[in-house]
Amino acid sequence: MRTHQLVLQWIEKQLIDGQLTVGGRLPAERTLAEQLEVSRTSVREAIRILEAMGVVRAGVGSGPDAGTVVIADPTAALGSALRLHVATQHLPVADIVETRVLLESWAAARARADSPALAEAAALLEQMDAGPDTEDFLALDVRFHLALAEAAGNAVVSAMMGSLREAIQGYAGRLTANLPDWDATAARLRSEHREILAAINNNDGVRAALLVADHIEGYYKEAGLGSW
Repeated sequence: MRTHQLVLQWIEKQLIDGQLTVGGRLPAERTLAEQLEVSRTSVREAIRILEAMGVVRAGVGSGPDAGTVVIADPTAALGSALRLHVATQHLPVADIVETRVLLESWAAARARADSPALAEAAALLEQMDAGPDTEDFLALDVRFHLALAEAAGNAVVSAMMGSLREAIQGYAGRLTANLPDWDATAARLRSEHREILAAINNNDGVRAALLVADHIEGYYKEAGLGSW
């Protein structure tokens, strides 16, 4: 086992045992190296890996922001990994979209009508109605779908959906070039968004799930991706 893996295992155990929690700080680099009998280089390598995974944030210097702090940002790390695998074509975009349909349909079926996230979703629809450019529209679309996921109350699904959306957001933007009339597509997407939100607000999870699946698959079919 490489020595930096010993550091990772120690930190994982500290988290599992509750000795480290979100907002807590790791021991100083020198202290941790001496405690685990590894080099400071191994400690630095382990911390860099944890930063990339969204588990810690390393600060330099002195003061309240210094040191390595435990955070919780799995979406960024998962999204970065998925984007890279999509770029290598190891993970086909069509397969990622299909997985997204599964997750978002599940979330829409279980979204709670009393969730504060639905108020955010409604506000995002108003911003889409204001006629933003294509890039801004797609960014608002991402936030809308993530808000619906949050309304289901499952943190793992929210993180996975955020990662999937991030992984294909750029691809979705490039596909707009294949659309015959972006304005018409945007109008249709806004209308479908409102139908989905209305179904959730009416506690009709079955209809919301079907609408979400049709909404996602319809866009990619129109843009020429897959065979839906």
